[in-house]
Amino acid sequence: MSTYLVHYTDKAIFGNYLRSRRIMGAALLLLAANYAVHFFAEIRFRNVNAAILMNLSTYFLCYWLFSSALTTLLDRFYITRRRFVVHACQWLLFTALSGVVLLGLPDGLIQKAGLLVMGVWLVAYGLVLARRLILSYRRAVRLFDDTRSDDVGAYIRWMSVFTYWAVIFGVGCGLLTFLPDEYIYIWILSSVPFYIFLYYSYMNYLLFYEQVEQAFESEMPLEEKNMGEVLPEEEHELPSCYVEIGEKLSAWIESDGYLTLGLTLKDLAEISNTNRTYLSAYIKQTYQLSFREWIASLRLEYAKRMLLQNPELTIADIAEKSGFQSASHFIRLFKENENCSPARWRKNESE
Repeated sequence: MSTYLVHYTDKAIFGNYLRSRRIMGAALLLLAANYAVHFFAEIRFRNVNAAILMNLSTYFLCYWLFSSALTTLLDRFYITRRRFVVHACQWLLFTALSGVVLLGLPDGLIQKAGLLVMGVWLVAYGLVLARRLILSYRRAVRLFDDTRSDDVGAYIRWMSVFTYWAVIFGVGCGLLTFLPDEYIYIWILSSVPFYIFLYYSYMNYLLFYEQVEQAFESEMPLEEKNMGEVLPEEEHELPSCYVEIGEKLSAWIESDGYLTLGLTLKDLAEISNTNRTYLSAYIKQTYQLSFREWIASLRLEYAKRMLLQNPELTIADIAEKSGFQSASHFIRLFKENENCSPARWRKNESE
């Protein structure tokens, strides 16, 4: 895997991926240092409040690093100097106020109230960053669904899973911080599966990163350009070009053009000699589907005909001839639409 990494990340397109890995690496090193202090310096046994302060400060900074590492994979312009300064100042302020509460106030109700405020602040900060990441993820998935026939969004789904897991894990770690000293091993061991999943996801994403990034490069500028363009929503307001688009699409469907592997909205717009923005809007308004969903529905109908007309073909053969990425992808989509496998459907329809 290391040879693979060196070979492929020499390409300029992997620059953003490497930056994300470095940021994530800094977060992991920071957490590792935190664990080391707990284990070897036994800070919890020397000064409990100092240990809690260290944890609060570390988690606050790591929330920013974790979210930045993932968000930059979805938005290469996310990390700016202004954003960096704002979050750095927030971290310093949070750490300073936490220090005042834990080290400056005497033990008692006032300190507990102050600590509660800092805990709520930490959780709220993490949730805001998580929400921002989820919104970026959904925007990316929507972009891919509207412009790609392949399910490119599947390649970044791990980020969504990781974000929800990170929120649960982060809140859990905050609570585990206050465990009695003899149970501190629970806090440490709970992180092991979390980091294993993170490592696996990052390394696995390397296999698909180039395809995802190329999609971003080709479609993001178009999306930003069309953000201010208002398209008609009512049927009677549809522009006259929609009639021509409909006729061209009908002819294209009759010729089974949707079977082309790696088909994109741009490809279809060029074939139809029309504007991508209007073409996308036409598909959404006419079929109530995204571009990817629409193409998938056409391919599924074609596959159904193939299943009945060519009983000698295997499911894998039909998946390939119908334009699907893989047999497993075809089977999953088929089950979602028909509530049974292609083989079962073929058998039921043949009886």
